[in-house]
Amino acid sequence: MTTHKVVKHDQWLAARKRHLAKEKEFTRLRDQLSRERRDLPWELVEKQYTFEGEHGTQALSDLFEGRSQLVIYHAMFHPDTAGPHTPWTPDEPCYVCSFWMDNFNGVTVHLNHRDIVMAAVSRAPYAKLAAYKKRMGWGFPWLSSFGSDFNFDYRVSFTDAKAKKVDYNYRLRPWGLTEAPGISVFLKDGGQIYHTYSTYERGLDMLNVAYHYMDLVPKGRDEGEEGAGAWVRRRDEYRD
Repeated sequence: MTTHKVVKHDQWLAARKRHLAKEKEFTRLRDQLSRERRDLPWELVEKQYTFEGEHGTQALSDLFEGRSQLVIYHAMFHPDTAGPHTPWTPDEPCYVCSFWMDNFNGVTVHLNHRDIVMAAVSRAPYAKLAAYKKRMGWGFPWLSSFGSDFNFDYRVSFTDAKAKKVDYNYRLRPWGLTEAPGISVFLKDGGQIYHTYSTYERGLDMLNVAYHYMDLVPKGRDEGEEGAGAWVRRRDEYRD
């Protein structure tokens, strides 16, 4: 850090303006990409899925809560496959997924007023989800898809952790776990539900506001090759 270039204000301002031009171009490209994302074709959801939540057994259509748009965060949590090498435990979801859920917990009321429901879904039994949700003080819906094909159909759960390759992030690739993170988006129009979008891995970065703040500061994310796993803890497990 001490070897970083230090200049007078006029030089700093000139460099900042040059970078600002690139930021503006990036903003325009991001807006274009967002428009193209919204223009992607949809697929009809024909399978019937059921979930367990605070209101008992619910269908996918119930998760919209009277709104037309639904965003689901696929949180990694399956007690039956928890072990020393999984980021989840028998009683706690993936600690990195917890970081992501912390990031959207506070904005769900605003999303609700834009015709959007934000919910999380995991394979763990609902009782375990409810206990952890209470511990974290979260207010968004978190439902169990235990016994459903939902996680498998949206490519975030796999039957065999020892499989050499799994179908994740639109390609066959090594993974080594039974669960993976992701975001899936749905639209309800009349009596039909459509799957409009899903994203995984680095595609999730745009949903994590903490990362955007880190990208502003001199040290950046400062994570190394391990990514968030190198430093993130469940927010009541940091030692300071």
